[in-house]
Amino acid sequence: MNLRIPGPIPVHPRVMAAMNQPMINHRGPRFSAIFGEAADGLRWAFQTAQEVLVLTSSGTGGLEAAVANTISPGDRVLSLSIGNFGERLRTLARIHGAQVTALDAPAGQPIDVSQVRQALHDNPPFHAVLVTHNETSTGVTNPMREIALAVNDLGEVRPLTIVDAVSGVGCLPLPMDELGLDVVVSGSQKAWGLPPGLAFVAISERAWPVIERCRSPRFYFDLRQARKSAANRQTPWTPAVGLIFGLQEALLMMREEGLDAIHARHRRVGDFTRQGVRDLGLQLFANPAFASNAVTAIRVPPGIEAARLRARLRDEFGQEVAGGQGALKNDIFRIGHMGQVTEADIQPVFDALRQIL
Repeated sequence: MNLRIPGPIPVHPRVMAAMNQPMINHRGPRFSAIFGEAADGLRWAFQTAQEVLVLTSSGTGGLEAAVANTISPGDRVLSLSIGNFGERLRTLARIHGAQVTALDAPAGQPIDVSQVRQALHDNPPFHAVLVTHNETSTGVTNPMREIALAVNDLGEVRPLTIVDAVSGVGCLPLPMDELGLDVVVSGSQKAWGLPPGLAFVAISERAWPVIERCRSPRFYFDLRQARKSAANRQTPWTPAVGLIFGLQEALLMMREEGLDAIHARHRRVGDFTRQGVRDLGLQLFANPAFASNAVTAIRVPPGIEAARLRARLRDEFGQEVAGGQGALKNDIFRIGHMGQVTEADIQPVFDALRQIL
């Protein structure tokens, strides 16, 4: 089966072999050495000198940790949504008692940065800005540099910038320190090429005083405890040891390729995928200027049932693609192209689509 969904993605044989090891003492020196090496690799991939904490959870757990540790009941936040996962982050903020000002983009479009500037100017002060880096539900990548600049132009009184980069970091450029981002979250089943089960939360020095005085309840997702343990190359709760083995190897592979080369390869494969869609006479869903290099959303042709199209791809040709989510369930299908991916991994999808169409 050619798994071409936007996560979980295929796991490289090197990573599979690394995970296929006997369990070790998760409080012993060998685990600490592996965990410390992985933490260093995560800082490299996030392009930050700050701490990147590792949580045993899904990406959504990482996002809840980001919210629960920085947003207290009554805090005013600006939530920028371009799809289902922007809505999820907004929901988390509301559950934790935030007063949310919502700013949405039409489906398939990025956030309008001029509207962000207007909202920040018209409704000060905000405690935080919530934003999705790469929206896999629509295949759109937000203009993060411009959004960050709009927030950072407010100077010392600027709100925290909390970023859902679950599907972005590791395959798309997002230099955390350069952009002045405060909390950035990713998940193991995306560009990192691991099974689901780990969340990575990178935190700026500016965010730590906010975390210390945050009034939201937290226990398992208490980032203060995770930071304290990380100083000793440990976790506060039982970690997913096998996934940490795999993370060490996955980061080694990424370092061997180099971050610039990884980003360039994803641009190349993204261009290849979009051109393949056009060559079949199909329509792309995302604004081409902001189309994601990690996942491509494609409009289902008129007269074709989305679920049946995907079922035929899977059952007759061994090509597993993703459907639309929410209101887009019957309107689009999606091809994931993140992680250890090349054009050769994508071409069989187009070969199958050509026969079906």
